[in-house]
Order: sequence, then C-alpha cells, then structure tokens
Amino acid sequence: KMVDPTLAEMGKNLNEAMKMLEDNQRKVEEENEKKYARKDIPGPLQGSGQDMVSILQLVQNLMHGEEEEETSQSYRLQNVGEQGHMALLGHSLAAYISVLDRERLRKLTTRILSDTTLWLCRLFRYENGSAYYHEDDREGLLKICRLVIHTRYEDYTLEGFNVLYTKQPVIYISSAARTGLGQALCNQLGLPLSCMCRVPCNTMFGSQHQMDVALLDRLIKDDVESGKLPLLLVANAGTPGAGHTDKLGRLKELCEQYKMWLHVEGVNLATLALGYVSSSVLAATKCDSMTLTLGSWLGLPAVPAVTLYRHEDPSLSLAAGLTSSQPVEKLRALPLWLSLQYLGHNGIVERIKHASQLSQRLLENLKNLDFIKTSVEDELSSPVVVFKFFQEYSNRDQTSHAAQASTIQHPIISNEGHIYDTFNQWLGEQLAQLVPASGVDVVELEDEGTCVRFSPLMTASVLGTEIQDIDQLVDCLKMKIPVLTSTLQLREEFEQEVRRTVGLLYIEDLGWPGLGVVRYNYHSDGKNDDKQEKELEKINTELLKKLNELESDLTFSLGPEFGGHKNCVYIGMVMDDLDVSELVETIAATGREIEENSRLLENMTEVVRKGIQEAQLQLQKANEERLLEEGLLRQIPVVGSVLNWFSPFQASPKGRTFNLTAGSLESTESMYVSKAQGTGSTPPLTPTSSLAKQRLPGQKAFKRSLRSSDGFSETSSISHCDDVDKLDQRPPNLCPGQEQGPLEMERAEEQKEVAQAKTDTEDTDSDKSPPAGTKIEEQASQR
Repeated sequence: KMVDPTLAEMGKNLNEAMKMLEDNQRKVEEENEKKYARKDIPGPLQGSGQDMVSILQLVQNLMHGEEEEETSQSYRLQNVGEQGHMALLGHSLAAYISVLDRERLRKLTTRILSDTTLWLCRLFRYENGSAYYHEDDREGLLKICRLVIHTRYEDYTLEGFNVLYTKQPVIYISSAARTGLGQALCNQLGLPLSCMCRVPCNTMFGSQHQMDVALLDRLIKDDVESGKLPLLLVANAGTPGAGHTDKLGRLKELCEQYKMWLHVEGVNLATLALGYVSSSVLAATKCDSMTLTLGSWLGLPAVPAVTLYRHEDPSLSLAAGLTSSQPVEKLRALPLWLSLQYLGHNGIVERIKHASQLSQRLLENLKNLDFIKTSVEDELSSPVVVFKFFQEYSNRDQTSHAAQASTIQHPIISNEGHIYDTFNQWLGEQLAQLVPASGVDVVELEDEGTCVRFSPLMTASVLGTEIQDIDQLVDCLKMKIPVLTSTLQLREEFEQEVRRTVGLLYIEDLGWPGLGVVRYNYHSDGKNDDKQEKELEKINTELLKKLNELESDLTFSLGPEFGGHKNCVYIGMVMDDLDVSELVETIAATGREIEENSRLLENMTEVVRKGIQEAQLQLQKANEERLLEEGLLRQIPVVGSVLNWFSPFQASPKGRTFNLTAGSLESTESMYVSKAQGTGSTPPLTPTSSLAKQRLPGQKAFKRSLRSSDGFSETSSISHCDDVDKLDQRPPNLCPGQEQGPLEMERAEEQKEVAQAKTDTEDTDSDKSPPAGTKIEEQASQR
C-alpha cells in the first residue's frame, strides 16, 4: 500500500523525538546513580574489577617489598626448590578437587589420607597409627588432650565440665618446653592454670635439660593423694632450646603405672627416618602420640604438621576433632602426599642426614676453638649444637678470683653472668648477620644463660645451608673471639681509668656489648635541674660528635634505642692494642674543651651587658666632672660661647673600651696618646690531652704501638750521643750556659780540623808520613 508522505514524515519525526526523550531520561538516571553511589567501597574493589596482571603485580610488590630492604628475606624466597613447587601445587589442586561431585571427592580424599598416613607411619617407625593434619603445630596436642579427657571421663560428653570439677585433671609439662605451651592448652581447653604442672629438669645428675623422673613420680603421687587425676605428660625428643631428649623409656613406664597418656614432640624425632637411631630417640616409637613438623625438616612450604596417635575408639577421635566427616578437610594432606612422592625415601633421608652432617661439622670445629663452650647431648648424633663464649680462668686466676669473690660475695659472679650473656647476644647477632645462610640464632637457657644455637633441621632445607657455610661461620667466629676476649679484659681497666679521671663518670650498663659507658659530668654551678640536663645533653652530644671525627677503629654511639642511659657515650668492641689511658684522657680533655667553649659563649652576653652598664656609669661620671671643671658660665648658650672665645678650655677626650678577652673595661686615653689600638692580652690556649702523642703515618688513634719502648730507647741513646759530642766540641774554658764568642768559635773550628786530620791519618797506610796533620797543627798554632 502507498503511505502518505506526510504521515511518514510525521512518524519519522515522532520516533526521533521519542528517542531524544529516552536518551535524556537515561542520562538523568546515570547521573543520579553516580550522585548516590556508595563512597565507602575500597579503591581496589571499585568499578568492574582488575585484570589478572595487575593483581599479580600487586602480589609481587607485597612479597618483595621495597628495594632497600635486606636481602635475607628474599634469600628465603629464592630457596623454594622443586619439592616446594610440588607442595604449592598441592594447594592449588586441593581447591580444584573440592569442586568435584561428592562421591568422587570422597573416594579421592580417602585414598590421599590413607596413603599419607601409611607412608608417615612407616618412615618414622610408628606402627598402627592414625594421623591428624593441622596448620598450627600446637593444635595436634590440643586435640590429643580432648581425646584423653573423653577417654578418662566417661560422662564428659553428657555432663561436661561438671565431671572435671569433681576430679581435677592434671597435665604435666617439662620446664624446658616451649614458652607459653601450658597456658595455651589451658586457654583452649577451658581449664584453670592449676591444672598445669611444670616438672623441673635435673639439677644434680644427667643433663640439665632433661625432665627429672624421680621428682615427676613424687608430683604424681601427691596429686593422686589430693584427689586429682593425672591425665597427660608432654615429653621432649629435642628440647626447643638445647635439643636434649628426655628419658622416654622411664617416662613411658611411669605413664603406664599411672594410666597416663604420653605425648612426645621435638626436632630429634626427624632422626627416626635414618638407618641409625639412638636408643633415647627410638623409645619415642612406643609413646601414645607424637607431633612431626615435616615442613621445616624437609624444606616444604605451607605443608601441615602431623600428629600420629594410637587409639581404638573412632567415635572418641571424632568427638575430639581428630577425624572429620567432611571430605574437604581431608584435602589438607594433599600437599604432603605430592611432596613425599616427589622426594621419595632417599630424598627424605638425604635431607635429614645432611642436617646431621652439618651439626657434626660445626661441632668438630668448635672443639678446637679456645673460649668456646658447647652444650651437646650426644656428640655422635645430636642434630642441635649450642655454644657460647666463655673465658675460663687458669689455676692462678681461679685462686685470686675465688678470694675476690669470697670478699665481695655476689657482685662479681652476678656481673660476670650478665656480661657473658650480653657478649653472647652480640656474638649470635653478628654471626647471623655475617653468615645468614647458617641460620644460627640466640637462645636463652635456664642454666647456661644466653647461647648461640645451630639447628639445621629447622633451617638448613629452607636456607640451603651447605658445608662451606659452616666453614665460613667458623672463620667468622675465629675473628670475633679475639675481639670478645680483648674487650672483656679491658673493661675493668677502662672502668678504673674513668673513675680516676676528674670530670668523667663511669656508667655501669651490663647490657651493653662493648668497652663501657662514660658520661662527662657538667659542673652545674647552682643551676636548676632542667637547665643542667640540657647542658649535659648538649656537651655529651658534642663530645660524641668530636670522638666520631677522630680516625680510630672504635665505635662511639648513644647506646641502644630503648633501655639505654641518657646523655652518655657508649664505646663498642675493641682490640688488644687499645691504649685505654689515652682514650680516657682524650675523652676528658675533649669534654673540658667543649665545656669551656660552652661557658664562654654562655657568659659572653652577660659580660658584655655588664660592661656596657659600667661604661655608661663611668661616662656619666666623667661628664659630671667635666661640668665642674668648665664652670657654670660656660653652660649658658651665649655667655659660654663668648667665654670660650676669650679663654678656650682644653680637655682631653675620655672614652671607654671593653676587652672581650680579659672581660674588663679600660680607658681610651692610651689610644689617643699613641694613636693606635692596643692588642690586649693573649687568649688562653685550648686544653689538650697531655697523653696526645704523634702517630706514625697510617696509625689510627688510641693504638698502642708495639715498638714504642724500643723506639724510645733508640731515640734516647741517639740524643745522648749527640749531647756527648756537643760537650766534647765545647772549649774547656766555656761553661755550659755561656755563649761562644768569635775567638772561641774559631778555636772550635780549628779543633774540628785537627780531629778530622787525625782520623784521615789513621785510615792511611803506615808507609805514608803524616806531614799534613803536622802542617795543620802548625797553621793552627800560628793563627
């Protein structure tokens, strides 16, 4: 059909108008959405999201941090080997497997869990055991405690904590266990701290880090008699500090006697995978449960810890949380399942054996070092080496030290312990900084104090520690031992020198690893405390700056950032060639110089002000005297001018000058007479050290020269010979203090010529006649 052109045009215009109206409405709605959009959405979540590249770049920046950060953290990231990649792959596969259908997921997780449990029980000689995989290494022990509570208290499921109230449970933990372990268990179990009993270690017999079995027996008997229920004992196969193993055989017998559960944990359990296992560690296979931390032993990142246990009732295990009916939770074992297959038996044994070899290599080298004391349970198979710096006394020193200790009692012994702890803390930090691949750290032991610990089973696989790293560690230790011995020997001498020096105060800081701490005492002269404190801070800060400007090997600082003394100069480690007296005298002289300069600047304003006031008074008095001399008529304007014209009055100009050096007010009459300004007195010399000595080229400050005595004797002998020659050349009729005249000087020259001629004559052959010497003598007599 034919459409009317007019209607068609109208329809077209209508469509365009409607489209324009709709577009305007859409723009208004978009503006309203922007206007009322949420402003509290975080930046990364705003919009339509970010791409994968941007997100991975953000993760990389967060992992590596800034460029100026230490390289030790990135060093750990670079040592994730192929076995580590396999563990990381396991986490990704676990997330992917979790989306499978329920039946397929159940079969796969059951296979993974059963395989991993069987492999671990065979590797670590723990037959017929079950496994619980957990992220926190304390969680396994927590679940074991709940299992034992359900087992020993039959009505616990129905009545709960009311059953525990009637018969309080007791958990026994060694005093050498991890810090805070007992408190964490009580908090998670909802038990009071009175349910936790700490068993002391041996104090007289055996290792100082092993649980005292006899004392444990008495504690259990006392708890049974008081109506308590001994529940569980936590033993160590390698204490966290020193790596010692408890007497597991005797402890197992004691637990069977009182129907207690024995749980074992520690780094020495890793040696169960080796061919040769010590009997003390092998006894752990008879315990009721043990916790293995395979991630640190084998260098596997983000793999769970494993608690192996033996129990016959699966319902109680389910109630305690050791097993789960959720298939997703069973996928925790997947990273470990992949890693164990990748390493194989040989790879697992090789890593554990390599850690033991590193410990043996370090222990053999430490035996040959002086002033190093080791604490090792078994020298043949201990995977943990603990050592410390300790300077033993000789027989003579022991006698004098014992006599001194008997007279002074406690300060010497206690101070020595604190000083050794401080020095070993410094030693451990230095070794960890110089050889980061070694993985050494500082540990606090109850009896030995502060020590340096090397536990390669916990660090070697992650850091990639090798034999050359141990050799480098020993070399660094050899360089640090002379520094420690020298500083320890010179500390007492430094203290005595400072106490004898006027103006210095010795500050005893047992926590400072260095020569000592000194403070320059500021003479307050009656100033208030605030002003005195500011002046003291100013002088000691300037003193520290001056000392650091000297060319020396010493380190001067303000001390530690936290816990140090204020307004002091801390002196670091030193060598045995340090001249302590020169150092102390230089500190005192520099402090006096800074104090005098400070006082001069401080008093300058007051001196100038008083001088100006005095000058004003004297000038005013001089003007009054001038008025009296001139008379009253000369002060009248017209009459005074006429009188001065007829009879002029001549008066010398009077003024005052202020001498800054002397601090006195002087008259200017001498300046007008001589028409020149006086120079004044010479300013005093700046105080310097009386022990300041000229150093050889390249010799640094505070160094005691080994050839100083020889050089002094040679110089003395040479100067003495020169004096003898001068005395021989002096005419006999001339006194030592009398000057030589022209005749005496001429005679002396003649005597020199005669002596030279005689020497030449004696050197010639005997056939030659000596007329030359005779002629010279005749010429000298004629003269």
